[in-house]
Amino acid sequence: MYEAIDRYVFSLIERSSPERTAWNIEKVRQGVPTNWNYIDGCMISALLAMADILGDERYFDFSRRFIDAFVGEDGTVRTFNPSKHTLDDINEGRVLFALYDRTGDGKYRRAAGTLKRALDDQPRTFEGSFWHKQIYPNQVWLDGIYMAMPFLALYEGHFGSGDYSDILRQVETVRDRMRDGATGLYYHGYDASRSAFWADPVTGLSRSFWLRSIGWFAVALADLIEFVPADAGRETLTAIFADLMDSAWRFHDPDTAMYWQVPDRPGEAGNYLESSGSAMLAYAMLKGARLGALDAVFAERGQQTFDGIVRHQLTFDDDGELNLGGICLVAGLGPEDNRRRDGTYEYYISEPVVKNDAKGVAPFVLCYTEVKRRQG
Repeated sequence: MYEAIDRYVFSLIERSSPERTAWNIEKVRQGVPTNWNYIDGCMISALLAMADILGDERYFDFSRRFIDAFVGEDGTVRTFNPSKHTLDDINEGRVLFALYDRTGDGKYRRAAGTLKRALDDQPRTFEGSFWHKQIYPNQVWLDGIYMAMPFLALYEGHFGSGDYSDILRQVETVRDRMRDGATGLYYHGYDASRSAFWADPVTGLSRSFWLRSIGWFAVALADLIEFVPADAGRETLTAIFADLMDSAWRFHDPDTAMYWQVPDRPGEAGNYLESSGSAMLAYAMLKGARLGALDAVFAERGQQTFDGIVRHQLTFDDDGELNLGGICLVAGLGPEDNRRRDGTYEYYISEPVVKNDAKGVAPFVLCYTEVKRRQG
């Protein structure tokens, strides 16, 4: 099956270009060309990991060509609009550091500076946390921690002063405001102003847990533990991470080791075992164990979840091609003119479920690279 996974990932490359990718289902459905966005950023990150683990230059060469279609020699990033103040658009920038390390090409450093300046101008809550987007004022989403903080940590390590305190403060604010004491899980969103229609007027929290948002946070923590030095807050990050992984495992499905779209309501009408969030938690567990941030048992737990995804969501079509199913296409909170996205259980189970979208494929591939590392 692993050879089939290799072929599956490479087949996605063969059907993709900087103008149109096989894995960005939102763009395909909209019929619009690819721009600088987090979905493609997740996939390019996964392809670079594949290049490292397999030693196959085709993955690196595709990734470089893809990013070069957007990054100018002067560090401009085509289609990137800093006035939108969206953390999602920072995520793709994390691949710039790997490209710079490998090639030494200064345009990648300059492009990273372009994105860093945008983060410097990002609006913040009164507590000092980045707004998720301009259209979501005063709102902190778990997704945003993944979109911005690993990039910020990589920038500090490569070109900054080595000050990781802002990252630590924002992660700690998420822990303090968004963690549920009863379950140890984290709510999808928090409105520091308590004024959003979906927010609890007392706590500012959204109403339900959403698996992929928890997955984004888990992956962010696993990556930050790798990027943040030991003397700059790694111990605090590790404690938050270990607590989350302990809590999340209590909600795994015993038959598949996967996790439910709304994780604390297994088997309820409309709920389903979701691939993207399951792969994210599996990746975080495997990587956390490899880095020594988690007990060794979590490597086995992550492996079980990966195997469960392979058994239950990776299927062959009539042409013998693999497809990864069970992926929630998208979910969010608001904005004000989209009150269907209200953070309820009913909302999260209503979003489309698709196959081969990078929000599921990328974490699955990242998880696969951790499985390969484990095998040696």
